[in-house]
Amino acid sequence: MTPVRRIRTDAVPEPASASWSNALLVGRELVMSGMTGHAATRLAAERGEPLDAHAQTLLVLGKVKALLEAASGHIGNIYKLNIYVTRIDDKDAVGRARRDFFTGQDHFPASTLVEVSGLVFPELRVEVDAWARLDIDLTRCDEA
Repeated sequence: MTPVRRIRTDAVPEPASASWSNALLVGRELVMSGMTGHAATRLAAERGEPLDAHAQTLLVLGKVKALLEAASGHIGNIYKLNIYVTRIDDKDAVGRARRDFFTGQDHFPASTLVEVSGLVFPELRVEVDAWARLDIDLTRCDEA
């Protein structure tokens, strides 16, 4: 049977009432729930300073990184991203955030970008599903 371990970190808290896990390490694969910029996006919106898609994407990818590091991994382990945006016009800002986040990598994770009609809170513009394997490293990826 493949071992499964729930990954937790103070950087990405789970509410006590949550009916999900932020991340599960299944063997050497880290599977993460969809990450958003909540609660930082809520606070920014309340101050009248909403976070744009670039800022939200970086915030979300930072959560992914924190979960990976809690599982003893690094961003080179990420091999797949599904990115959901509420406005497809944000695709360039999301792409710029990806380039900023994965600076120094020759290869980027496989990715899907989809426009959706809405996310769980109205101030959210980006949600990311991420998959990683602790036994791969895209910073050392060969060309096929």
